[in-house]
Amino acid sequence: MTNSNEVTQDFLDSVQYQPESILQYERVYGEDFVSPGGKSLAREMITRLGLAPGSRVLDVGCGLGGSAFVMAREFDLQVDGIDLSKNMLELANRKLAAYGLAGQVNFEWKDCLQLDCDGIYDAIYSRDVFLHIHDKSRLLSVLHAALRTGGRLLFTDYCCGPKPWSGEFADYVRDREYDLHTPEEYAELVEGAGFTSVTGEDISARFTEILQAETARIAEAGLEASVREKLLDSWQQKIERSRAGEQRWGLFTAVK
Repeated sequence: MTNSNEVTQDFLDSVQYQPESILQYERVYGEDFVSPGGKSLAREMITRLGLAPGSRVLDVGCGLGGSAFVMAREFDLQVDGIDLSKNMLELANRKLAAYGLAGQVNFEWKDCLQLDCDGIYDAIYSRDVFLHIHDKSRLLSVLHAALRTGGRLLFTDYCCGPKPWSGEFADYVRDREYDLHTPEEYAELVEGAGFTSVTGEDISARFTEILQAETARIAEAGLEASVREKLLDSWQQKIERSRAGEQRWGLFTAVK
């Protein structure tokens, strides 16, 4: 990253997305996924885009490639996936080769703040990635430029309640180097980047439901006891923060 406030590839791969941790997350979220809701929610979000077969999509923070694979297999879309985590991309490319989807899906290591493509995508899709990026205005401006006129943006992201935050939540955000906004603030940022037809939904209640379902999955995943207890504690803390209104989940859509 060029901005000292932005998270780096080294931070992601050494702290949150070590290979072993990625595989543990996949056990929770489902095969090919490292984001809440797994394949079923990805399918729902992709359907919302309403894209014609053959449309070209940029998947920002593609992770293990789960959403990109759904787009290619079920919606006949062309997908370019980018991610800053080299550990993620190594696993995603193994899956891509095994699935034989190289003609429709391409994965590349790239900083989304450094995109150098203008007006080539019919849609941009991202799931719980932008929390890592502090310069939201620059991010949204770059994404706006990458879309064709009439192109669509859809993303989910971790959000927050208004400040002041509890000390525990402030520590959580700081330790992970997140940059969070309320859903209302986020929608204003999207509008400020020049997008139209902006919608911002607070889907925190659904987030809590998904977290509860994932907690049951963690308990049944056959993980080592120490790993299982660590994940259960982390998920329970997220549930409590969500119920308290401090940690929120937002769904945003817009058009160029």
